[in-house]
Amino acid sequence: MSESRPPTAARVVVGVSGSLGSLTALGRAADEARNRRAELWPVLAWEPPGGDLAARRSPASAALIPAWERTARERLVGALREVFGGSDTGLPGQALIARGAPGPALVQIADREGDILVVGAGRRNRVYRALSPSVGRHCLAHAACTVLAVPPSPLQAALAAVRRRHTWRLRLDTGDLRREFETAPPDA
Repeated sequence: MSESRPPTAARVVVGVSGSLGSLTALGRAADEARNRRAELWPVLAWEPPGGDLAARRSPASAALIPAWERTARERLVGALREVFGGSDTGLPGQALIARGAPGPALVQIADREGDILVVGAGRRNRVYRALSPSVGRHCLAHAACTVLAVPPSPLQAALAAVRRRHTWRLRLDTGDLRREFETAPPDA
């Protein structure tokens, strides 16, 4: 008689960066984990500034790796606090920091067929998409499990609109003040 292995728990793996989009994805992943009675695995992937190649070429960067890992851990804990009000999610699972590019790291961690990988759909700006590789697209193309791409929160678009509006007003106000100052008669 063969020895049976205990079934592995279902997992919901979610990419977390601390951005508004990743916080939305983290909240959605928690809902999925609750609904499926699965473990929640929030993952923050990080790379040394300039990438691993630059870090290997610089002997000084070896001393900075613990500081970069600590910063990544603090960002992950901060994101968990932002969404859950503390670092405890109330769900089984574990939070991970992974060294590497976010897309490949998430695909490597979510390697079970029954996993669900949750990622933020990212920004819609054409310039940003052209200059920065998309984590969501990488995961959709390479993951062996189901991938849930969570669109940005409608509040994120509203916040961006408010920022644009206030930036424009600040520029206008500054110019008005400068013109008033330049045309004002000098004090005697």
